[in-house]
Order: sequence, then structure tokens, then C-alpha cells
Amino acid sequence: MLWPSLARGLFRRPLTEPSTPPPPTTVAALAERLEAAAQARLGRSLAIRHVDSGSCNGCELEVNALSGVVYDLERFGLRFVASPRHADVLLVTGPACHNMTEAVQRAFLCTPDPKWVVAVGDCALDGGVFRDSYAVAGGVERVLPVDLVIPGCPPSPTMLLEGLLSLLAVQEEGAAEDPPPPAAAGG
Repeated sequence: MLWPSLARGLFRRPLTEPSTPPPPTTVAALAERLEAAAQARLGRSLAIRHVDSGSCNGCELEVNALSGVVYDLERFGLRFVASPRHADVLLVTGPACHNMTEAVQRAFLCTPDPKWVVAVGDCALDGGVFRDSYAVAGGVERVLPVDLVIPGCPPSPTMLLEGLLSLLAVQEEGAAEDPPPPAAAGG
């Protein structure tokens, strides 16, 4: 009984529908804009440290899709890093859980300047479906200064790329408007 069932499962088409790839023109436009913005702001690629502060892992699935063959985050000059000490962006998913507050704040403090915090998903915005839980303080902005929120439950990988691009564009405009820092006094 087991073997015929297993054989049918091996030779039958999958029951799920294939995902629709993003339009090539959209991906090409994103790549061009993101590369230009990252080079202008940092002069190099953008390093992202992902921190899960207590989510249901829906957003993590979409974040992980960015590294797959469809979106291939590396071709945009974006990459995930294992340590916040090497990151430019702290990408936080999930609500601000009381048990993760110290870990998230330590990751923020370890991230060198200039740094940005991106809150991903509805849970990171306001606590989402976990908002009334005794274990949740609310959105990520309760524990960290958030520069960008990418809403959705979960947001699509395309929305994540658009969000990162808009963050770079806004930061680039802000840097152009800021006066130059005062020169350090020599001693």
C-alpha cells in the first residue's frame, strides 16, 4: 500500500500552482535604481541583517525568497550578513516581543553608522495579530527608531525590494540637503 502511493506521488505533477515571476522590466528597473542609489549613498553594496523579533515566520518566507533564483538579491548589490557588525540595514520582522527586546536593541547598537531600521510586515508596524498578547509590547518602533515600514501580511518580495529602494532614495535626498559636518579640531 505504501509503495504504490509513493510511486504515484513521485510521478504525478505537483498539486500546487507555480508562482508567477515578476515582470522582467520591473526587475530591471528596480536593479538599475537600487544600484545607483546604493552606490551614491554608500559607494558599495548594501549589507542587511535580518532579525526575527517574534513573528509567525510568514515575513521570513518572503525575505528568504529574495535570496532565491527568482529575485536574486545579490544582483542588486544587496546581501544578507550574519552579524549586525557588518550590516547597514537592520531588517526586523515580527512584533516587539518583551523577550526579544534586549536582543533587538543589542543588534541595533552593534550595527555601525550610518544604519537604518526597516520594520517588515503588519506585526512590525503595530503588533499585527499578536497586538493584544501579554508577550508583545507593540510595533518595532516601541523599542527601536524605525526608518521605514513595509506593510503587508506578509509583504511580497517585490514590495521588500521597492521598500529598500525607497529607503535609499529618501536617505540620499536627506544627505544632499544636510549641511556638511564641522571639521574635527586637530590637537
